[in-house]
Amino acid sequence: MSADHFCYTFDAAVEMAIKMEEEGFRAYLSAIRQLTNKGAKELLRDNALDELNHKHQLEKALLEGRMEGGDVMEQPIPSMRLDYIFKKEELSPQSGVREALIYAIHLEKAAVDFYGRVSDGCAGAPMWKLFTQLHKEESRHLHTLEDLYEKHFMTEN
Repeated sequence: MSADHFCYTFDAAVEMAIKMEEEGFRAYLSAIRQLTNKGAKELLRDNALDELNHKHQLEKALLEGRMEGGDVMEQPIPSMRLDYIFKKEELSPQSGVREALIYAIHLEKAAVDFYGRVSDGCAGAPMWKLFTQLHKEESRHLHTLEDLYEKHFMTEN
């Protein structure tokens, strides 16, 4: 049985989610440190702050033994699947906003997939609500990034 097909205790589930958010934050921080383009740095900075906020919420839940908050929306937002169109590439100091956006799309898509798999594995269990909420939030972040990409880099016709 793989990790995708079983559920965890509350503490184990929250610890996994904290690790996921920490890894996302570190990936954004590493990318920010090497970029020189101000717009690209700002875009990734905003996403890094989202990861820190999630991590803080999760750490608070670990202390309190429960997850606060209700559902933000009914269903995860569907992705435009830009991660399939654009290959994930490491950023360089010369990378611009477009490259930073693609990088962020790939990071958020990984989080959406992770939380989706774990929430599916916990269907009907107490952990389902936690992972479903995180899945919805990450899908919202991904949708926002894809909308930004579409607005600034996809042309009609």
